Amino acid sequence: MRYDNLFIGMEKIKNQNQIKSRPPIAVVLGHVDHGKSSLLEAIKNFKITEKESGGITQHIGAYEVEVKDRKITFIDTPGHEAFFTMRERGAKVADIALLVVDASQSVQTQTKEALHAIKKAGIPMIVVINKIDLPQADPERIKRDLSKIDVLVESMGGTIPAVNVSAKEKTGIEELLDVILLVADMSEFVADSSSEAEGFIIESFMHGLQGPIANAITLKGILKTKDIISTDSAYAKIKSLKNFLGQEIQEAQASQPVIILGFDKVPSVGEKFKIRKSVKEAEEKIKSKEVKAKGNTRVIETDATKKIFNIVLKGDVGGSLEAIEAMLKNIPQEKVILRILKSEVGDISETDVKLAKMAKAEILGFRVKINSSASKFLKNEKEKDVRIKTFDIIYELIQETRKDMEKTLLSEVVKKQVGKLKTILVFFSEKNRQIVGGKITEGELRRGLKLEVFRSAEKIGHGKIVNLQRDKKDIDKLSKGSEAGILFEGNVKIEPGDILEAYVEEMKKDTL
Repeated sequence: MRYDNLFIGMEKIKNQNQIKSRPPIAVVLGHVDHGKSSLLEAIKNFKITEKESGGITQHIGAYEVEVKDRKITFIDTPGHEAFFTMRERGAKVADIALLVVDASQSVQTQTKEALHAIKKAGIPMIVVINKIDLPQADPERIKRDLSKIDVLVESMGGTIPAVNVSAKEKTGIEELLDVILLVADMSEFVADSSSEAEGFIIESFMHGLQGPIANAITLKGILKTKDIISTDSAYAKIKSLKNFLGQEIQEAQASQPVIILGFDKVPSVGEKFKIRKSVKEAEEKIKSKEVKAKGNTRVIETDATKKIFNIVLKGDVGGSLEAIEAMLKNIPQEKVILRILKSEVGDISETDVKLAKMAKAEILGFRVKINSSASKFLKNEKEKDVRIKTFDIIYELIQETRKDMEKTLLSEVVKKQVGKLKTILVFFSEKNRQIVGGKITEGELRRGLKLEVFRSAEKIGHGKIVNLQRDKKDIDKLSKGSEAGILFEGNVKIEPGDILEAYVEEMKKDTL
């Protein structure tokens, strides 16, 4: 057995007597709508009884199945493109990546993104060609297309396994699970059970009754109740451990997904947790991380002419917040700087409203509510200037934020030329009014349009069309080629040969 490169970002094993094989951790990646969620659901239904699956906790983010007296852990990463950062992190904590490709569509944008994440993580890959039940399915074409992006499967002389499945019909699932175990055997995933427990937070959220909850995977050692652990942002004296079904357990082995209760606050998704000897040590570790982070903060000198758009961001789970923040950063900020004053899991609170009021910020909530104290404060204080918007779809939150940022930009008055008239005769002149005749050389003239007067290509004044006539009859509009009489009102005396340019003024909103 090899012991050279057995860990994902962890130190080498010191006590080889305690080395034990651990279940492989698989992550499912691929393009949106290629069937990642349905594949995971098919695996669940194939290997987890209806009674068990009914107890799976929402937001768990991972589950395990048993195959031939062995276990496989699956990281349940969201499929939408907004969650690419979460998928990429999923690949980093996983042992094996399942690249799902629709047999009827082939390689798409997110297929390539997922492949990049897999290569970056440096983990073995299995190609899963899904939806083979469709009439237009062509697995061989998929394999050829994959070869064009350097993914050469075994049937084409490569080393990457490929499995044809139909998540809808639940065919090929057993073969896929067998291939995962085969890849695991070849890779020899092990862990040191005698070492202190370590792992990653894969999801986190605030429960109304139970407080901060983290869903994690133990990658090293054995995690037990009453253990004290900390991440970079939070610590816990573990009050309760539950498996992915929500059942109480006393300890979690390596590769096992686990629900942790007892955190002082919601930890950030993707953080590594480690065992600490005491709560004091855990708190000190967090403080040292905070000090280091502040010390490494780069102060950005912002242009004083730029506007600042402040937001307070609240979300249902840590993974959602991270995905939202990643997408918000992609909004152009050359003209308006987006500043996230606070990003936190949980419902919108009175503290959030007070912060937003003080900083003139907008509160954005994703799948959260406004709690009773915040609602009461808003009602009592009649805080009409505090803007709160809640969303259930990340894309809509991003688009609305972009629109609100654009609203802070000034509108620009733009002149749009609509017609020209070359003056031939001046019939009448009185104070600031004249009756002139000429020919329309471009566009059209309409009653009420503003005019600029040019003489020898030099602008000499401006005015407007009070009335428009043809053959001594009033008319609303005349087009190019027509002869027209104009009652002109302006600040200049028009002479034959002058060019009158008619225009309209439009408000042009600046964009990001």
